Amino acid sequence: MFYIHRKSCISPQQTFGDIDIDTLIPPNEKLLKAIEPVYDIPPGILRRMGKAVRMGVGAAMPLLDDNKVDGIIIGTSNGGKEDCLKFLNQIVEYNEGLLTPVNFVQSTPNAVAAQIGLLTHNHGYNITHLHLGLSFEYGMIDADMLLHENPSNTYLLGAVDDNSTSNYILEDKCGWYKKEDITGKELYDVNTPGSIGGEAAAMFMVNSNEKGAIAKILAVDTLHSLDVSAVKEKMKQFIKKYLPAGESIDLFLSGENGDRRLLKYFLSCEEEAGPNITIARFKHLCGEYATATAMALWLGCEILSQQSIPDHMIKQKGSSDKFQNILIYNNCKGLQHGFVLMGKG
Repeated sequence: MFYIHRKSCISPQQTFGDIDIDTLIPPNEKLLKAIEPVYDIPPGILRRMGKAVRMGVGAAMPLLDDNKVDGIIIGTSNGGKEDCLKFLNQIVEYNEGLLTPVNFVQSTPNAVAAQIGLLTHNHGYNITHLHLGLSFEYGMIDADMLLHENPSNTYLLGAVDDNSTSNYILEDKCGWYKKEDITGKELYDVNTPGSIGGEAAAMFMVNSNEKGAIAKILAVDTLHSLDVSAVKEKMKQFIKKYLPAGESIDLFLSGENGDRRLLKYFLSCEEEAGPNITIARFKHLCGEYATATAMALWLGCEILSQQSIPDHMIKQKGSSDKFQNILIYNNCKGLQHGFVLMGKG
């Protein structure tokens, strides 16, 4: 168990600065693109950053202004891929001659964590988790283990993925995006394969101190399986093992993404969650991307703090209007399943 004390998010919705998640911003050109703020990053450094690095650093810096952390833990799947492809193209274009070093430096996924460390002069633990759709979940597990060993430490935990042109083309060719031009509200009503491409960066300040926390992480678990019954059983055992005795889940925050091929997994987990709890969905806010669980966690913190949920997120209204325990379930391409149990701080 660990506690979240501060949070920050750059996403396709108004989640940075003046937060407004009640107003739903629709996709643009079949993509939910992040609303990038005016970054508090030196211009000479900013202009050399790729989009994923800008978003990750931009979301992290407000949390680090007056706070020293003992380490930086980032999860990503596509971070750095765009700069990597630019560098590879230059190798061909210039016949392995004079190449631009900036694209090479930022072509690796650990560029986000590295830049945050450099800008804040942080020489502590610095790691990037790359596990496709479970990158952020394993980052959370890493943070939990570190805080178990070093209970007095504080860590920056986060995730970032952008949807660059190359990323979009690759995912679209694999059939993971819808062909229809739909709004966010229509995402769950169009019974076709695929989802809407998205992107976001979410960052959290975490430690073992309960005082002043906005939320607590009770447990994180993962599963690799295509078997619906195995996923349902995993969720059943997850709840049984980690939910505190005498307490119940008040909200099931589902990563349902409008892809009819994956709906069976979400419906089975909804059934296991029970008939009297509130079910809410979040992919119409941020789109589908590998580390969307981080966006869900940010939303969970917001819901626990405000004790309210935007109407556009609600799929099923539960018997209680108070939220104490939230179960997040996310699914990446039917194979990777992540479960997060969080509670009010």
